Amino acid sequence: MKAGTGPLLSTLLGLLFLSMPGTRGANPALVARITDKGLAYAAKEGLLTLQRELYKITLPDIRGDIKAIGRGQYEFHSLEIQNCELRGSSLKPLPGQGLRLAISDSSIGVHGKWKVRKSFLKLHGSFDLDVKGVTISVDLLLGMDPSGRPTAAASGCSCRICDLDVHVSGNVGKLLNFFHNQIESKLQKVLENKVCEMIQKSVTSDLQPYLQTLPVTAEIDSVLGIDYSLVAAPQAKAQVLDVMFKGEIFNRDHRSPVTTPTPAMILPEDSKQMVYFAISDHTFNIASRVYHQAGYLNFSITDDMLPPDSNIRLNTKAFSPFTPQITRKYPNMNLELLGTVVSAPILNISPGNLSLAPQMEIEGFVILPSSAREPVFRLGLVTNMFASLTFNNSKVTGKLHPDKAQVRLIESRVGMFNVNLFQAFLNYYLLNSLYPDVNDELAKGFPLPLPRRIQLHDLDFQIHKGFLYLGANVQYMRA
Repeated sequence: MKAGTGPLLSTLLGLLFLSMPGTRGANPALVARITDKGLAYAAKEGLLTLQRELYKITLPDIRGDIKAIGRGQYEFHSLEIQNCELRGSSLKPLPGQGLRLAISDSSIGVHGKWKVRKSFLKLHGSFDLDVKGVTISVDLLLGMDPSGRPTAAASGCSCRICDLDVHVSGNVGKLLNFFHNQIESKLQKVLENKVCEMIQKSVTSDLQPYLQTLPVTAEIDSVLGIDYSLVAAPQAKAQVLDVMFKGEIFNRDHRSPVTTPTPAMILPEDSKQMVYFAISDHTFNIASRVYHQAGYLNFSITDDMLPPDSNIRLNTKAFSPFTPQITRKYPNMNLELLGTVVSAPILNISPGNLSLAPQMEIEGFVILPSSAREPVFRLGLVTNMFASLTFNNSKVTGKLHPDKAQVRLIESRVGMFNVNLFQAFLNYYLLNSLYPDVNDELAKGFPLPLPRRIQLHDLDFQIHKGFLYLGANVQYMRA
């Protein structure tokens, strides 16, 4: 960022423009809410940046005629801002429009040189300009383009200087006093115009291109992608700014429209943290559906996957305690168990609780000498699971805490089948092999899309009916 409001607004808006399903105008699956505390922090950070950028303003030379005591010309040149102190700032929502940045009680010091030519008289020296009572106000309209990316435009800027004094050095006597007020008036107008010119340029050439770098889609893993486009322009309310994202989860290899609508989320009125993220259970359930349709939730168990010290092997001889006839019918052959999730598991989010109850079927196959697989039994399996989620400074991670699976016999082609004994074996494998692998994947987390140099701290994790609510304070890490 080159101009003053760029880092301020990119810090703020970068926090806002995150992601998530539906068509334009539908309920969002993820809402980012910036509270008045967050807006105040963004204003404070922007104030520091704007103060540095003001030193880079190039002020033009000022020339004019002296009409008193004979004609002559004056010139103020080599103007440089020597000091700048911006003391008060605020960033407030403009309901239905966007944001208003206001800076007050500020001062600027300018140093430069002057010269006067009058008849054959040439005089020169230096001057110092004390600018006090500076107030700046700029309105920022927030919107979105047809692709769903955010847009920002400065709809107006004003800079007002309350008091301005020129201190001239050099042996000029009363000469400059004749046009003292004229000089101050010109310098005041130049400064007011230059400050607003800088802010307008920043929004057009720095902030807006920065917002356009927000990806419309992003990869989550080898199966899932996510749509980061907005469903509506950011909404400024009395005390907060809400940004609503489509957040459509889709199969990266085959994207199909989501047919189920996203339920509306009623966000609590918390304001202790700078930013909150509301993530609908719809997001997780669409991800579950895509995984299920892609077969990603299915699994197989073969003998080489069992621990070397396991008392049970996946071959017909070792399986005789479960079903005695299998050894006689298929002597000395290996087995494979294929687990299939019957339907996409639904994550139920209710106050203080995350749970799901996946239903699966386990089908057993004998591996024939020809390498063909022959089905020999089919079992139904159901288990209740509780999920715990952890929110850190960049992502949401999860962990499953399953109860023991309950198994029932659906079909056996090898006679009697000891369901209770098989249930004990299957639970041992699931709890010691399959679920740990699943939790390793969940530990990789669901990344929160954050702008550059932003870190979250003072994290707050809440579970509400139908959505997660993640609160945090923000720190902008300067280079």
